Amino acid sequence: MSQHFQHDVLVIGSGAAGLTLALTLPDNLSIAVLSKGELTNGSTYWAQGGVAAVLDHSDTVDSHVNDTLSAGAGLCREDAVRFTVEHSREAIEWLIEQGVPFTRDDEHDREDGGFEFHLTREGGHSHRRIIHAADATGAAIFNTLLERTRQRDNVVLLEQRVAVDLITERKLGRDGQRCLGAYVLNRRSGEVDTHHARFVVLATGGAAKVYLYTSNPDGACGDGIAMAWRAGCRVGNLEFNQFHPTCLYHPQAKSFLITEALRGEGALLRLPNGERFMPRFDPREELAPRDIVARAIDHEMKRLGVDCVYLDISHKPADFVRNHFPTVYQRCLEFGIDITRQPIPVVPAAHYTCGGVMVDQAGRSDLQGLYAIGETSFTGLHGANRMASNSLLECFVYARSAAADIVANLEHVTMPANLPSWDASQVTDSDEDVIIAHNWDELRRFMWDYVGIVRTTKRLQRAQHRVRLLLDEIDEFYSNYKVSRDLIELRNLAQVAELMILSAMARKESRGLHYTLDYPDLLPEPRDTIVRPANADG
Repeated sequence: MSQHFQHDVLVIGSGAAGLTLALTLPDNLSIAVLSKGELTNGSTYWAQGGVAAVLDHSDTVDSHVNDTLSAGAGLCREDAVRFTVEHSREAIEWLIEQGVPFTRDDEHDREDGGFEFHLTREGGHSHRRIIHAADATGAAIFNTLLERTRQRDNVVLLEQRVAVDLITERKLGRDGQRCLGAYVLNRRSGEVDTHHARFVVLATGGAAKVYLYTSNPDGACGDGIAMAWRAGCRVGNLEFNQFHPTCLYHPQAKSFLITEALRGEGALLRLPNGERFMPRFDPREELAPRDIVARAIDHEMKRLGVDCVYLDISHKPADFVRNHFPTVYQRCLEFGIDITRQPIPVVPAAHYTCGGVMVDQAGRSDLQGLYAIGETSFTGLHGANRMASNSLLECFVYARSAAADIVANLEHVTMPANLPSWDASQVTDSDEDVIIAHNWDELRRFMWDYVGIVRTTKRLQRAQHRVRLLLDEIDEFYSNYKVSRDLIELRNLAQVAELMILSAMARKESRGLHYTLDYPDLLPEPRDTIVRPANADG
């Protein structure tokens, strides 16, 4: 039987953003953190590179801001960039206080005022400013924050909970524009429970699973973006989907990312014959921003008709490679590749959703009481292309900012009452789950083929036609059968795919991550692509 729960704050998502917010809120609030699978299934745990921040005495806020603006291809919101970078050091200091075991720089001379932790450099950065825990930074951060969260009596961690939809005053026919909670599938009981909340925070990650090849875990289905859209929130810049240039190409590897820090430490991209090619595409060579590197790899693969290119760090001392990149070294070794002696076969893969739910500097969405933080949100930080390692930084800065705003508004918001239970009286158990699997596969394939690294108007039109047919099928299925995780994720992913396609069709230029053969030039004035629920086709 379905149940009702009450929380001061309901956090949907258990990654870096969600856990940071939960830990930053006062311990007299009742907080629930939902994970739709196991807690470690999110993207944070698998992040390798690190967190970008102004930490060394030789670096400056202006330098980090300028690098971010440059990588964003003229579309970053400078106020959001400066806000994030100015709060970067305090975010890192907070993580250090929590006990995150960042790699120390034992060779650094402290007397010159240098930072005590090792800093590496990644694409687009003009300084070494990436603080990391070897090449498993995400796991180090996640494990530390999770342990801290488990020590808090006021925070309950709920696994195997899949948010179905937000509950709003408008959907219930009441006056107002407030979010009141969410309907959540408890996969253990099979029931959809009703969660009442004074504040709801979407921290569900991105939507890279919309593509056939992705570095993301299976849960990256755009859930928060789709739920916010259905609740009446605007979304922005969803045409900008970052493809990480270097994912391991191996039939058994599935989605293993080869961290950009390898290139930061001197790894070179080579063709199958050993020839370097990045110098022909950009003066920054292997350290060019990700969109440039991904397009260069895509171009060379198509030009030569090859399945992959190669990332080579074998010219570096073997001990250096093993010490700096133990995770990559060990994982590649499992597939018979010794990266101290052999190049790594790599291909681009969908990696990061730069757009999302529109929010302000406190993480507030268009709906009262609803916040969006992390990859789910569109803050304006990333512009047309996210610079490496700014994503985790955004999680911490905006989670802390959202927590402060929630605290400031606590006294004005009461617990919502009389929320109706989920009505499953008109649906039955499905005996046609093959439809879900087929639609899931079709969606990801045509998004990869038509809305990928290089686009055309004709490809986008084909994708739009197909996604609308799929949405009709999914809506019919959703109306007649009991919900499951697969159905909820497919529904959300198809909705976000349509928004991505609409956004891409609206941009009549090539900028950053959006490259179209029909409009190869930049427009003189950079503009965001904002889609509003009341006028989606416009």
